Amino acid sequence: MPETSKKLMRTGLFAAVALALLAVIGISPALGQNAPNAPTVQIPKKAPAATPTTGKAPPKLDISNIVWPQPPAVARLRYLDYFSAQKPEPVKQKQVTKKSWMDRMAGVDPDEAAKRAGTKPRFELGTPYGLAVDSKGNLYVADTKVGAVFVFNPESRDTNLIKHGVDAKFGRIFGLAIDDSDRLFVSDGEYDHVLVFNAERKMEGSFGEGIMRDPAGLAIDEENRFLYVANTGTDQILVYDADTFKLLRKIGTPGKNHTLTSPGDFSEPTNVAVDKDGNLYVADTMNDRIEEFDAEGTFIRAFGKNGDGPGEFSRPKGIAIDCDNHVWVMDAMMNRLQVFTAEGDLRLIVGGFGMLPGQFQAPAGITIDKNNRVFTSEQLYGRVQMFRYITNAEAQAEYDKRDAELAKRSLQKSAATPAPGAPPADGKKPAAPPASAAPAAPVPAASAATPSAAKTN
Repeated sequence: MPETSKKLMRTGLFAAVALALLAVIGISPALGQNAPNAPTVQIPKKAPAATPTTGKAPPKLDISNIVWPQPPAVARLRYLDYFSAQKPEPVKQKQVTKKSWMDRMAGVDPDEAAKRAGTKPRFELGTPYGLAVDSKGNLYVADTKVGAVFVFNPESRDTNLIKHGVDAKFGRIFGLAIDDSDRLFVSDGEYDHVLVFNAERKMEGSFGEGIMRDPAGLAIDEENRFLYVANTGTDQILVYDADTFKLLRKIGTPGKNHTLTSPGDFSEPTNVAVDKDGNLYVADTMNDRIEEFDAEGTFIRAFGKNGDGPGEFSRPKGIAIDCDNHVWVMDAMMNRLQVFTAEGDLRLIVGGFGMLPGQFQAPAGITIDKNNRVFTSEQLYGRVQMFRYITNAEAQAEYDKRDAELAKRSLQKSAATPAPGAPPADGKKPAAPPASAAPAAPVPAASAATPSAAKTN
């Protein structure tokens, strides 16, 4: 083929590609300025110089008004914050020695960047599970992967740790509970016991050896002084005296290899909670249901079944009771939080898989403190989220406020609209219509029906 033909072919191909690119750019919705019938593209003669980076932080997500359910419904849950790590601590700068070629070949120490920045490496949540709050409002988080109990101050963001090998010997820690004297109970699924720490976070002892097998969630009945332990390995709930640590009774039938589905029995129960009347709620995880018992261990009811619909479960784990006796349940596989009445009637669903506020990744634990703060833990994302529960009394006050405002606006509208045949509010007579004007057609009266707000518990 002659060289001229080759040049023409290459020129034609280049022109075709360029026209195709221009056509695609011209109809791109990202531009949004060109009419579909006549796409036009304005190509600058010279590309503008790149704007130098100013070092400004990226825009932050506005979390000031993230609530559930969404407006105009009255909110019942408000997002507040999250926790994932302790703050880095400043240290004195040390003289940096020159690395040898062997050090360089071996790579950089993972904490080297923190050391160069003049800070100590910080601990981050790995797989947080159990949660508890003490009388001072400090949040305790049992982390199975890190092998420590994190202690967060939600106000100052200060963080302390109860460390393995320093403050105690931990294996696989799961459940947490704190009594009214700020004693901390920690369940350990590897050593099959519960550790006890005093209010100064010093270990006092342990109990349950030889009885427990894979203990997980814990709950305390302050009134009756019961400590409940979800003994996952034997499909039972163990009831201890919270002061003497004496075993009082067992709920559930052991030895059936997680196959029992009868009321009052369990298949790998993982977490427990107690309401203000002393009733016990159990997350019967492999049976995908919640079971309720009275303080004597008598079965009351069960609700939930396997599924992904409203009110259904797929591995329920964390469970907590609020001040209005609602039952809050974390679903590990559906990545959502569901709120029920004590009778099992669904009231609220929050969640979905993700990293945004109110989304979850393998949620495990939940607790609600005396200030109506709700804390949830996630094992895949290594995060604890903090919410604020809006109580029945607060929600009712908001309903009443809206009703009063609606009645006030309706009254003002009625006062501003004169009755048929009544003189105007300014006292002036209306001007007579011209004689030639035809009478106006009658206008049907509009019916203003005001929907009433639905009130829920």
